[in-house]
Amino acid sequence: MNSYYFAYGSNMNPDRMRTRGLEFDMAVSATLPQAQLLFNKRAADAPHRSYANIGFHQSSVVEGVAYRLKDHRQILKMDPFEGAPRLYSRDIFTVHGSDGPIAAWVYVANKAMLQDDLKPARWYLEHLLAGREFLSEDYYQRLTQVECVAE
Repeated sequence: MNSYYFAYGSNMNPDRMRTRGLEFDMAVSATLPQAQLLFNKRAADAPHRSYANIGFHQSSVVEGVAYRLKDHRQILKMDPFEGAPRLYSRDIFTVHGSDGPIAAWVYVANKAMLQDDLKPARWYLEHLLAGREFLSEDYYQRLTQVECVAE
């Protein structure tokens, strides 16, 4: 059985994933239906800025990268980077790739970490933009318009 991880934030950057030691043998474009990309997860290391999160939204879709992990234990390498289970929770969602549905691990920010009046840092947004090859042109362009916090 294959194990997948769906990245919608800074982990859309495959180089970042390799640096973090995640072993994967394939990365493909994928979408998460009925979800919207939010920047409302307060950064634990800098509470004046935010990181990416997803929220339910009936008519929206979040685009991202589905990494096929070398084995099912690989996802455990991501927990320290995501602050799981304290900052983000990890659960299985169905995402859609070009070959159909994929059951993938997805991190969602815990409610105690949410704050709506924050913005991401430019360096953080650049990691999302590094996933351009996996995103539609429209979605990529919307990401380029995200307002960032001045640092």
